[in-house]
Amino acid sequence: MDRRTVLRSAVAGAATISGAAAFSGSLWAGAALAGPAQPGPGPYGDLLPADGNGLQLPAGFTSRVIARSGQRVAGTSYVWHPAPDGGACFPAGTGWIYVSNSEVPLVGGASAVRFAADGSIAAAYRILGGTNVNCAGGATPWGTWLSCEEVPLGRVFETWPDGSRAAEERTRMGRFTHEAAACDPDRRVVYLTEDEEDGCFYRFIPDTWGDLRTGKVQVLCAPADQVAGPVTWRDIPDRDGFPIFTRWQVGAAKHFDGGEGCWYDRGTCWFTTKGDNRVWAYDAVNQRLDLAYDDSLVPPGAAPLTGVDNITGTPGGDLYVAEDGGNMEINVITPTGVVSPFLRILDQSSSEITGPAFSPDGFRLYFSSQRGASGARAGTDGITYEVTGPFRR
Repeated sequence: MDRRTVLRSAVAGAATISGAAAFSGSLWAGAALAGPAQPGPGPYGDLLPADGNGLQLPAGFTSRVIARSGQRVAGTSYVWHPAPDGGACFPAGTGWIYVSNSEVPLVGGASAVRFAADGSIAAAYRILGGTNVNCAGGATPWGTWLSCEEVPLGRVFETWPDGSRAAEERTRMGRFTHEAAACDPDRRVVYLTEDEEDGCFYRFIPDTWGDLRTGKVQVLCAPADQVAGPVTWRDIPDRDGFPIFTRWQVGAAKHFDGGEGCWYDRGTCWFTTKGDNRVWAYDAVNQRLDLAYDDSLVPPGAAPLTGVDNITGTPGGDLYVAEDGGNMEINVITPTGVVSPFLRILDQSSSEITGPAFSPDGFRLYFSSQRGASGARAGTDGITYEVTGPFRR
């Protein structure tokens, strides 16, 4: 009997209230979780039949297509990149900017769409080019976008969403198979995930907060089988990862099965691992690791969230987790420990959902279907969407 069968058998016999296990206290207060999230009724109700864009949404929400790979962004002359991946939103005057990576070899990079105050598209343009398989990344408190290369010895590039400066390489943040980044302004560190089957969870401590050119890289350390409990951090001896990869340099490092999305808010860094369909919660205040979601801890056939990938959150504490595959959903995990589908894309089963990010006012959610209906690995049929509605804030 494998690990998942054992865990599911245990959970199936446990009593839950309305099918959901509540988190202990506030998710954001650094308290240990009472138990990983369980399926239950979502805050927005059931999904309705698909709209004209092929999206199933709750009542009160609407969608529009912002861009399609290989086609000009509406109202501009800019051709949208293939394989749209990680993304984030930034304030820009009376409007905002959505940036999106391109997960393709050699040309990779990132693009941006600028919106006017009324939500209309004002411009689209390139902010990074000539890089390699730019997967996810993260926003900084000083308004830049960290675009990460998902290749061995991959690099981090700091970019300016408004295009006012050329992107700059930040190799002191470590050379490894980068996925996502999340800034912790309280401890003045940047957390980093690694997309390898035996990847690690890192943090970069800059010498000066706001300047990522110099600093040190550390790796999270804990027993291999630990899913909850205290952790420590140790320095990486050689951040360049050659000839020994960074993930193999510290014997006490804890390894994670395919690090993906990363999101920080008020003392907690949430990150996901796709190999075991987990959402982890790193309590930065108490230096403790917990599980916020694990599909093996859900009764058989009841897991709403599989293919766990990119993640974002809201000021009110809701987490939005996108699926790579699964049934092409973005699921919401509430602070009370309930996980449920928020939206579903139909007829795109060979794609993945990437780059979820909220506009600064919190009423618009942006994301992409990386390969669209065709599922072409080159990402030539990628689609970037916007969903508008009464999001909880």
